[in-house]
Amino acid sequence: MFDFLKNKKILFSALVVYFAATGITYFLFSKTPLAQKISSPVGTPTVDNEGNLVFDESLPKTEPCPISGQKYSKQQRDWWETHRPLGVMIENHQNARPQSGLNAADTVYEVVAEGGITRFLAIYYCSAPVQIGPVRSARTYFLDYISEYGDSPLYAHVGGANTPGPADALSQINKYGWGSYNDLNQFSIGFPTFWRDYNRLGHTTATEHTMYSTTDKLWKFAEEERGLGPRSEDQTPWDEGFSQYSFKDKESKGSVQTVHIEHWSSYGDYFIDWVYDPATNSYNRKNGGKAHMDRNTNKQINTKNVVVIFTRESSANDGYENNVHLLYKTVGEGDAKVFIDGEEIDATWSKDSREGKTILKDSNGEEIEFNRGKIWFHIVPLDGVASVK
Repeated sequence: MFDFLKNKKILFSALVVYFAATGITYFLFSKTPLAQKISSPVGTPTVDNEGNLVFDESLPKTEPCPISGQKYSKQQRDWWETHRPLGVMIENHQNARPQSGLNAADTVYEVVAEGGITRFLAIYYCSAPVQIGPVRSARTYFLDYISEYGDSPLYAHVGGANTPGPADALSQINKYGWGSYNDLNQFSIGFPTFWRDYNRLGHTTATEHTMYSTTDKLWKFAEEERGLGPRSEDQTPWDEGFSQYSFKDKESKGSVQTVHIEHWSSYGDYFIDWVYDPATNSYNRKNGGKAHMDRNTNKQINTKNVVVIFTRESSANDGYENNVHLLYKTVGEGDAKVFIDGEEIDATWSKDSREGKTILKDSNGEEIEFNRGKIWFHIVPLDGVASVK
């Protein structure tokens, strides 16, 4: 009897050692996204019927997102610390609306891509994974803004301008050492990370308006295929060299009703109105006079901070069809306007290098403190419009 019990103990101990070892091996070498491997002290997020990560909204929101300043739970912080910032090119053609995932971005940059049509560089890091699209092509000036987000930020797009000359975004991506690394070009990745949805709006849509992905798929691909999680393969943390904006906790409420923005003055379908909501101290977006909705949630796109950067716009003159490729002065300094708390602030902007942060200062030379939440940057030509109604 004693020998039997002794043998049972030996067997149990062996099983403990075996499962511990295989568990460690699984953690280190499995293809499971890191977000699902890490157990937070406050519990792991759950997954809904559609495979979406769901965080416990009842937990205290004490952890500021380093990009937007928005506070989330420790559970969500433990998750976002498993990856690095991701920038995605999302189009704004009339036939692309409503887009998916813009409301979930931590920060958005909006600039004319061609013919008066704006395009978005949406930055994702802290918000829960979402479907995103339609994804479109790279432009050179967006490279300068995504470069602000630390070491080797992920950049997702579908091809890009590649005519020899100053607007050749694809050549610049390779020059920066991003090709087949932190550059997530659909041309070289494909299905299932990217896919086309021709009936996304309930009717057939032109091919250029159909490319989709999810933030989770892109983070997973970057980690598993490129070795880019929160650290690069040489163990450099993504936030080495990253400079955060300043955020404030105290919010006042002003009286500004609507901020009206015209990137190009004769293209009314792309005029933007940010309508101030004093109840939430935030701004709801209209595009072309209509409420601009997010397809994922069917909610109006909203932001806490609106920034308008005035800068020099010029043609690339690279011989591309109709000469539509544009250039914007992203490095240097100039005038800006910032809309926070229902107030308009006259400001200046400066950026000392491609990787340097775009710094906003008020008329007293003090750096702007933003409200915690999404920052929406409009990059407009010197003759663009940013007025208050």
